[in-house]
Amino acid sequence: MWSKRDEVDYALQRRNSLQRVFGRARSLTPSDICDADPMLIRSALHHGELTKTHCPVCETNRLVNLNYVFGDQLGQYSGRIKSEAELVEMQTEYGDFKVCVVEVCTDCGWNHMIRSYRLGDGIKRRPPRRQPTVEDIYG
Repeated sequence: MWSKRDEVDYALQRRNSLQRVFGRARSLTPSDICDADPMLIRSALHHGELTKTHCPVCETNRLVNLNYVFGDQLGQYSGRIKSEAELVEMQTEYGDFKVCVVEVCTDCGWNHMIRSYRLGDGIKRRPPRRQPTVEDIYG
């Protein structure tokens, strides 16, 4: 992606969490860090992109990445999950938005934000007009 900037990698925080479970100190149990919300697991099952990395806790399943997008210029679409292909398109349609990448294991519930970055072409735009949603129609 040509417009990627302000990238933050959370590998040290991830390693620290795993060290507290499997390291010498062992101040946490696997159930303490495998605490994914059921909605997050459901989102990972239906919208996630499968990776080649195995889960660091249960080591059985491959991890799934979710790309959450946030930004004022996205309007009501802020906070949605987007695929890598959609992000490539969005970087020319919007001026600035943030992407948070979360890895999720659908078996044990391990989840961690692994990186965040900003995308966009830098041209300030107004948010799109609000479209009626199912909640607006049916209450």
